[in-house]
Amino acid sequence: MKTAVSIPNDVFQGAERLARRTKKSRSQLFSDAVKEYVARHAPEDVTETMDRVCSELGTPSDKFVSSAARRILERSEW
Repeated sequence: MKTAVSIPNDVFQGAERLARRTKKSRSQLFSDAVKEYVARHAPEDVTETMDRVCSELGTPSDKFVSSAARRILERSEW
């Protein structure tokens, strides 16, 4: 889909430099950037990814590590 957006000159120039350096088209660069921004701001996706990573890692077998992690989490503000 084609769309038009207005961005500040300095952002555009930075994007141009990055596109050249990464050998991507501007369209691909902006598409990647928006995709990443959306992913970072979708809390359900973040939670799902964290759950998946935690399940892949499993539970730590070291009791000291488990205890220390639990204490740190209990003191952390969520």
